[in-house]
Amino acid sequence: MSGTPTLDATATPPAEPEDFSGRRVLLVEDNALNMEIALELIGSTGAVIDCAENGQQAVECFKASPEGHYNLIFMDIQMPVMNGLDAARAIRALEREDARSVPIIAMSANVFAEDIHAAGNAGMNGHVPKPIDLGLLRETLRRWLS
Repeated sequence: MSGTPTLDATATPPAEPEDFSGRRVLLVEDNALNMEIALELIGSTGAVIDCAENGQQAVECFKASPEGHYNLIFMDIQMPVMNGLDAARAIRALEREDARSVPIIAMSANVFAEDIHAAGNAGMNGHVPKPIDLGLLRETLRRWLS
């Protein structure tokens, strides 16, 4: 019976996106296409997303928000005006409790060990490489938003 499709009852079905409705994410990305892709992928989870196009806008957006407003920040590294490393440091230096505790995750094509180490030294909690891997993004969202 060649050519007959077989079903594997042990196969794992594709993972459905988790529901993070009511959770707030600040997405910081200067590239319009990368922003659009990230908005689509993160938005499919139901999370509410605010956007900033550079590190300075991210710091201002975070400063202007009520304490505890953001549950997670995804931060590009290479941006005009203020890069992601400086923005993470500036957020961590703010005089408010959530500035020290909000998870900040680097989203960058810079994936060398020294780049990831620099992100950690700037106060970031993790790193998601670009192009974005959907499985890793979902795992990151689960880890920090669950």
